[in-house]
Amino acid sequence: MLSTLIIISAVSMGGIGAALAGFLAFADKKFKVEEDPRIEALVGALPGSNCGGCGYPGCRPLAEKLLSGEAPPNVCVAGGNETAIKLAALLGLEAKEHKRTLAVVLCRGGNVEAERRASYAGDLTCTASDLTAGDKSCAYGCLGYGECVEACKFGAMAMNDNGLPVVFYDKCVGCGACAKACPRNIIEMHPEDHALFVYCRSKDKGAWAKKVCSVSCIACGLCVKDCSVTGGITLKNNLAVVDYNLAPQNDESTKRCPTKCILSGIEPAMTKQNYLASIPKKAG
Repeated sequence: MLSTLIIISAVSMGGIGAALAGFLAFADKKFKVEEDPRIEALVGALPGSNCGGCGYPGCRPLAEKLLSGEAPPNVCVAGGNETAIKLAALLGLEAKEHKRTLAVVLCRGGNVEAERRASYAGDLTCTASDLTAGDKSCAYGCLGYGECVEACKFGAMAMNDNGLPVVFYDKCVGCGACAKACPRNIIEMHPEDHALFVYCRSKDKGAWAKKVCSVSCIACGLCVKDCSVTGGITLKNNLAVVDYNLAPQNDESTKRCPTKCILSGIEPAMTKQNYLASIPKKAG
């Protein structure tokens, strides 16, 4: 009797399993969504870095948006013009020029220039340090723990011996990962034709700003006066601000800056090769 029940149960379970398997196979075939073969071609044309610089979570999601027409062929910052041309060809579109964007670190207050108010002994990350306002007296400057460098997937950054991040002009793809990683928002993304920058984010009044950092903006207004276009540079919250729609991208506004916090045309010089050449070689 018991063995009969076992056999019946086994047969029943087997029948149910076979029926479910058959149903799943039918459903898979019936409702299967055929992927457009161009998706793989688009994914193959993309750099595969999944950096998110395009605004999408990875290269495959971007490929899907490209195919649906929701994203333009020149949206991939990591791939640049070469990738834009490939994508446009696959989509049967005219290739539009990709405007290169670069990361710029807008702080020069390193270990030498910035005054320290305390000794920080917590988690050695910028995010953790920022929770306690950091160990520097300037509440706006670089914290110096390199989260931005760790966030870069392209080897386009390094921390120098003065405790500041350096962007390699020839390696940066403009993905923006470093800017997103900075808790103090001192890294900005700029088109490569921007050449004039105020390398300070401090909103403190001049006397205090200069006391805590020798290269801070003291809101003296000389750059505002020296700019040939009215409104090209203005003072807002004790800080010089460049209007890139107006200000000439040359050094006319930089020459009288007493702290040398506003400079022009220096970013292209910082290539990876130049950076490595500037590091003193250790004896022996």
